[in-house]
Amino acid sequence: MSPSEALEKAQIEPENLNNNTVRITAGQFELFSNAAMQELDDEALGWFTRRLPWGSYGMLARASLTSPTLGVALKRWCRHHNLLTDDIHLSLHDSQGMACLTLEERRPLAEAQREFCVVSVLRNALGLACWLIDSRIPLTATTWAFASPSHHDSYRVLFEGRTQFNAPNHSLQFDAGYLQLLLRRDEAALQRMLERALLLTVRPYRRDRLLVERVRQALIENPEDCHNAEALASRLNLSPRSLHRQLKEENASLQHLKDSVRRDLALTQLQRTPRPIKQIAQAVGFRNDKSFIRAFKGWMGVTPEEFRNAPNQDRLAANRASR
Repeated sequence: MSPSEALEKAQIEPENLNNNTVRITAGQFELFSNAAMQELDDEALGWFTRRLPWGSYGMLARASLTSPTLGVALKRWCRHHNLLTDDIHLSLHDSQGMACLTLEERRPLAEAQREFCVVSVLRNALGLACWLIDSRIPLTATTWAFASPSHHDSYRVLFEGRTQFNAPNHSLQFDAGYLQLLLRRDEAALQRMLERALLLTVRPYRRDRLLVERVRQALIENPEDCHNAEALASRLNLSPRSLHRQLKEENASLQHLKDSVRRDLALTQLQRTPRPIKQIAQAVGFRNDKSFIRAFKGWMGVTPEEFRNAPNQDRLAANRASR
C-alpha cells in the first residue's frame, strides 16, 4: 500500500525517506504509525504471518489491568501476546534479583522487518510496564540476536544499560524489585492512555518509584560514592541533575539518604565489631575520623565511643531513630 496518506498526516516529506541524516519527532512517529496501523488494520505492521487487527495491543493492556502486581501483569501480557501470534514467543523470568523479559523468534522474520519488529515489541512492553506502575524502570542490560546495525547509537535513546548484539536472544533485563510494585491504573486511565498509546513506545518514563531504595542499596554497596553525587548518579545511569530532581519528586534528598545509610552502617560496625573508630569512619564513607565523630554525635547525641560503651545500645538507637 502507498504510504503517501500516512506521510502527509505526519507531515513527513517523501523525498526524505532515504536520507539517513533526517530525523522525525516523537509526535510524527506517533501520527505516521497510527495512520499506517489503521490503513493496514494491523498493529504489527506486517511483521507476523497473520495480522494483529486494530485494538489488539489495547486488548492486551486491558487483560493485564486487573493484575495485583507488575510481575503478574507482564506474565499475563506475555501469555496473551503468545496467543495472538506464533512467530515470536515472549516470556518473563526472574532470578537472583534480576528480571528478564525475553523475545524468542519461533519463525524467521523478514530480514527487512526483523529489527523493527523485536525492538518495537520489547519497547512497547517496557512502555506499558512503566505506565502500569507509573514509574520509570531502568534497564541494566538489553540483548539482541542480530548484528550491531549502523545506527547502533540510537539504542542509547530507547534503552538504558549495557547493549549486547549477536546475543543468543532478544531481552530486556532490570531489577526484579519492580515486579512487586502494585499497579496504579484503572479503566478510565486506560481509556485515556489508548488515545495516544504509541507515545509509550517512544517517550521514556521519568519517575522512578524504586529510586530511593536503589540509591540506598548503591550507597550500602559502595560507601565511597557517598562523597560524590556524580559517581553515584553514573552507577544509576542518571545525570546528577536528574538524580536530585527525581529524589525531590519522591520527597527525599541525597544528603538525607547518605546520612541514613552511613548511620545504619556505623551502628552495625560499632555493635558487632571491635574495629577502631578510624577504620569504621573510612568504611562508612568519611574522609577522616573527626568528621565521622562529629556527624555521629549529631545523629545519636553521643560519640561513637560513648555509644559502643553504652549498656543499652539497642534502646539508644531505637529512641534516636524514632525522632
